[in-house]
Amino acid sequence: MSVNAAVEALGPGMADRVPYATRRLAVTAAASSVLLVVLDAGWGFLAVNGALLAAWLIDWLAAPKPELIEIERVIPEVVTLGARGEIVWRVHNPTNRALWIAFADELPPSLCARTRRARVRVPRRSYADVRTVFRPARRGRFAISVIAVRVEGPLGLGARQRSLRYPTRLRVYPPFRSRDEAELRINKARILEVGLRSAQGRGGGTEFDQLREYSVDDEFRRIDWSATARAGKAIVRTYRAERNQTVISLLDNGRSMAGQVEGVPRVEHAMDAVMMLTAVASRLGDRAGLVAFDRELRAVVQPGQGRAQLGRVTEAMYDLEPRLAESDYRGAFAQTLARFRRRAMLVIFTDLVEQAVNETLLPAMPMIARHHLVVIASVRDPEVVRWANQPPRDASEAYRQAAAVQALEERRRTTARLRGCGATVVDEMPGRLAPRLADAYLKVKATGRL
Repeated sequence: MSVNAAVEALGPGMADRVPYATRRLAVTAAASSVLLVVLDAGWGFLAVNGALLAAWLIDWLAAPKPELIEIERVIPEVVTLGARGEIVWRVHNPTNRALWIAFADELPPSLCARTRRARVRVPRRSYADVRTVFRPARRGRFAISVIAVRVEGPLGLGARQRSLRYPTRLRVYPPFRSRDEAELRINKARILEVGLRSAQGRGGGTEFDQLREYSVDDEFRRIDWSATARAGKAIVRTYRAERNQTVISLLDNGRSMAGQVEGVPRVEHAMDAVMMLTAVASRLGDRAGLVAFDRELRAVVQPGQGRAQLGRVTEAMYDLEPRLAESDYRGAFAQTLARFRRRAMLVIFTDLVEQAVNETLLPAMPMIARHHLVVIASVRDPEVVRWANQPPRDASEAYRQAAAVQALEERRRTTARLRGCGATVVDEMPGRLAPRLADAYLKVKATGRL
């Protein structure tokens, strides 16, 4: 055990009472020993080591206490998963001489910081900034507190060290990968609302908007004959999609959503779809909300409109982790119906595992299917699809193909049962779930099914 390790074993209460040996002390001791061996001056070992020990203790006594050093950790409050962030440590030396200050921050490994240690020379009564970048590999809430600070003496042989608390909180949000797709659909829906036509656009809404003069692109059935007679020219009615409808995302946070698809849990893909649905619905005049549940309710966001609603939904989801237990659909549906009595579009994010759906979701479906429009959203595993379609080369691949084919067949049966209960099922590959779900919502909105 090294001298410094032995000191640390004494505990934080003794950390400032015992001197730390620096690298300079070790190098000096090694060099002097080699020199004495070369000179064959064995008698000098005791004198040299005694002098070094005395210098070490004197240097430690001359080193300022770490409590005098101020370190400010500047870190963003919110970072998106996988995005680049920067940490700045601002070190303040309030003493009347320049100091060498080393520190190590208590950064979680999942932040993937380039470094968490630094050694910097700070002039007297001055500041020095140390920077590093990080790219978080896990979303959630991070509480960062302790920084170990080491202050060296004037000779650089001894140092004082103390663990000091500088509490900081960091939130890592799920990435909104479908943001561009959401903006595209919002803009397209708004174009259709004002009466312009798109080659792929369908429907013009069912809520009356205004009267205007007929144009060649208008349908004859939109002509208002009474207004035409009064004006002496063809007048048509224009319609817009209904506003102030309610869309509730029910996010399953149970065991079935912990399984990984393309290297991340299914719940991560579902969160991206929740954010896209919330962005599209709230920006088009409808009210979007969230209910996250497993055995119990984990988060509830009241339906709201506007750009701020996406932030509220993201804030409610970012630190959710799947619970390895079966989800209570009856309890979640009962509490949802108690909170939101008005007819709404209920979008359930889950996995289409046949046994789990048959035992938990299907028995609870009549509670919500009577009075609400129900959509089931699930992400399909592309690797299972590939295994089912790839010709086997040996016996193990043949067994794998058979299992994949069976899994897909069970998924089709589950989808058919859910549709038989009156639900719309959106089962898509990663990256396509969010856009297809938004399209399903826009179709419901355009046809007035709510």
